[in-house]
Amino acid sequence: MILSDKKIILASNSPRRQQLLSEAGFEFIVKTMPDVEESYPEEMDVIEVPEFLAIKKAEASKSFLMECDLIITADTLVIQDGKIFGKPKDREDAIEILKTLEGRKHNVITGVCILTKTEKKSFSSEATVYFASIGEDEITYYVDKFEPFDKAGAYAIQEWIGHCKIEKIDGTYPNIMGLPMNDVYKTLRSLNFDDISNTSS
Repeated sequence: MILSDKKIILASNSPRRQQLLSEAGFEFIVKTMPDVEESYPEEMDVIEVPEFLAIKKAEASKSFLMECDLIITADTLVIQDGKIFGKPKDREDAIEILKTLEGRKHNVITGVCILTKTEKKSFSSEATVYFASIGEDEITYYVDKFEPFDKAGAYAIQEWIGHCKIEKIDGTYPNIMGLPMNDVYKTLRSLNFDDISNTSS
């Protein structure tokens, strides 16, 4: 695998991102994210928020560069009608979010930041998800069985709701899972590692 000689840290608590990197053949280690307040300027366009937060997470993880060649951070948000749907606060919030999303389309935007000792590259990738109608009993079933409280928009595409209640997507499946691997791979290939070994940490 390309970059197999580089030490990569995924600074993320998301098992989905770990799964995607692993399935793509990357060798990496996982570091628990430092506590980062996921706040952003009130006037910021909502589509810019995921990338802003990914950069914020990377800046908070800079100390990891002492032991690696690069750090990957990411943030995924669900957006519908200009409103951000992050992780639900509790069961009731998850149910209300899914009631809002069902039967309509929404956007999933993942912001990514890749940080080395000499470079910082960030980008965001967008996908559109078209939900079928979902009955209240189905929403309750999903929330109670899968407990999607750590997932933006209160759902995961790789679970029941993704298999049975998504009519189509415009964009890539990995982006909706939480890490747009096509764009991550292209960015990793573009990095200049020539001077990293000579750069003090």
